[in-house]
Amino acid sequence: MRRLPLLITTAVLCGGLAALGVVDRAGTTPRSTSADSSLHEPPGVDSSLARGIAKDQQRLRTSPADAAGWSRLGAEYVEQARLTADPAYYPKADEALNRSLSTQPDGNADALTGLGALANARHRFADARDLAERAIAAAPLHWPAYAVLADARTQLGDDQGATEAVQHLLDLRPGTASFTRAAYDLEQHGRTDDARTALQRALEDAFDPADRAFCRYQIAELDRNGGHVEQALTGYHQALADDPTYTPALAGRARAEAALGDPDAAVRDYTAALARVPLPQYLLELGELQESLGHLTEAREQYRLLTAEQQLAAANGVVDDLTLGQYQADHGDPEQAVTLLRAEWQRRHHVLVADALAWALHRQGHDADALPLAEQAQQHGWHNALFAYHRGEIERSLGLADAARQHLADALRTDPSFNPLQVPVARTSLKVVG
Repeated sequence: MRRLPLLITTAVLCGGLAALGVVDRAGTTPRSTSADSSLHEPPGVDSSLARGIAKDQQRLRTSPADAAGWSRLGAEYVEQARLTADPAYYPKADEALNRSLSTQPDGNADALTGLGALANARHRFADARDLAERAIAAAPLHWPAYAVLADARTQLGDDQGATEAVQHLLDLRPGTASFTRAAYDLEQHGRTDDARTALQRALEDAFDPADRAFCRYQIAELDRNGGHVEQALTGYHQALADDPTYTPALAGRARAEAALGDPDAAVRDYTAALARVPLPQYLLELGELQESLGHLTEAREQYRLLTAEQQLAAANGVVDDLTLGQYQADHGDPEQAVTLLRAEWQRRHHVLVADALAWALHRQGHDADALPLAEQAQQHGWHNALFAYHRGEIERSLGLADAARQHLADALRTDPSFNPLQVPVARTSLKVVG
């Protein structure tokens, strides 16, 4: 089928927590506690979101039949889990959103959308797609459902469907939620300049510090992934100037510092980011940086914490064999990596999974099986240095010297510092085939 071209033509209206596409910022209210598991106060978080949660908790104690209040609280819990990397909020969100749906079974697009966002957060993307489609059937102009649908279809590898959902979102609600999703869709299809244009349009009209930090961070990520590390570092600094609490920019700054040869600063910023939000991605990146520096004890500790975080997420309903499979492929058991990633591939045909499974198969010695998946990972034209490196190494193992030379060179040209452990290997391999 023909892909729809994304039409970046409308004005930008950035807003609050629009990146999630589900909740808006709420007002303040005093903190309180309850024995009800869906009404527990988030511990030690002083923010507008925490105050909004407390306000909705208080309202629901006196109005337990408020379906809209329950759906709003559930969506807020999903957002709080995202901001804090605490999956313990997911069961609370599940309870609140289903309470809303049981209170108002018909036409409850907010609850269905919230459950879809929760399913996306738990990596249950097929469920998220179905819930979003139910929400849209109930309320065809309900724009947050299109945000959830775009995310789910993207992760499921539904290329045409994802683009259509993003276009609907752009038409209904031009703003942070739509333009950042459009940028990701464009980047995955090799349209980096168009992706930058979408993000710049979002930034131009962004007035909230968190929105501006979010947009600047995404632009800096485009720069870093394209090998423009100093430009990216400036962007991360600008994002943190807009919002010093924006943790992704702190981790991004650490990546740039490591690439520019300042490992002490990188370790410091990674450590600070992890103290705020212990994401497995940050743990893996810091572990690989420590390993590249010869700090093996410190690296092993990061990998241990990564495994613990994955176990905690799984206990709260998150299905994420991708991250653990990527870790196992490079730092653990390739056979286990293949098992994990085959299961992930059965659930979703996203290019990230194709690349990870290809690499795990290569690490297991099954290069003939790996190559078609590595080719599939690059089928849309995403300028991803890691994809090119993995494909080049697979081709080198198969004796395809010309193809290996091309893709290894592409990896180092796209981003000469794409990974502290793999870049030296890529350079050596390129010399071997070149």
